[in-house]
Parts: sequence; structure tokens; C-alpha cells
Amino acid sequence: MALLGKKEEKTNVPLLGSRREDESVATRPGEVHTLLGKGSEFEGKLTFEGQVRIDGKFNGQIVTKDVLVIGDGARVQAEINAGTVIINGTVEGNVRAAQLIELHAPARVKGNLESPALTMDRGVIFEGTSKMENLGKGGNPPPPGGEGKK
Repeated sequence: MALLGKKEEKTNVPLLGSRREDESVATRPGEVHTLLGKGSEFEGKLTFEGQVRIDGKFNGQIVTKDVLVIGDGARVQAEINAGTVIINGTVEGNVRAAQLIELHAPARVKGNLESPALTMDRGVIFEGTSKMENLGKGGNPPPPGGEGKK
């Protein structure tokens, strides 16, 4: 049988999730690469590339330059630093996003939000502060009151 053969033979057998499949998955935008499903619980530090969706419970720290989706029914207690954060569930902790934070009903967020762009649907419960910065990267806006007039 091939499975009981020598080690050289095992290395020639193509595996599920081969390099070609991984490359094609990485190029498909908007697709979830990793899922922490309903009923699952995780505690610690999560660092990743690509898009991750959390539908279970998470407690700790999340760091990525990519997309984090917190699904309806998810319960997250974490400090989050990401590129884009989309929240449908419950989050306790501060959220920083380099690009965008989206809050969709029935989201419940308790903590501070910091991002250059923020959207919030009707029905979202938000307790905290929001800070939007990096909006004027092109230069300083002209001062109010028409300074420089004589």
C-alpha cells in the first residue's frame, strides 16, 4: 500500500490545501480564510493575515493589517488593532483600525474606537468614544476665518 511505503513516497503524495490551492484562496478578495466558529472559545493573542471571522468567544488581543469580522452572536473581549474591523456581535475593548470600522446591527460595543472612517447602522449599541484621525494626510487645511487677510 502506498500509505505504508517509504518516506520518499509519502513526500510525493499531493496534500489537501496544496500550494496551488493556497495561492488561489489568497487571491480571492472578500473570502474568509480562518473561522472561529460558534461554540468555540479561544483565549490569547491572535495574529493573522487575510480575513478572519469570529463567531464564537474570544478573550485577549487581536493584531492584523487585514480584515477582522466579528459575527452576530460572537462575544469578544479584546484589544483589537486591524486594517478593517466589521462588527455584528458583542465587543468589549478598544478597537483601532488603519482603514475602516463598520458597526452593523445588532452589534454591541463597549470601548473606544479609533479609525479614519467609521460607519454605524441604526440599532447598534455603542458605549465609548470615537476618534477619527489621518483624515488630512494631503496637508493642513486652511485655517478658519480666512487668516492672512489684510
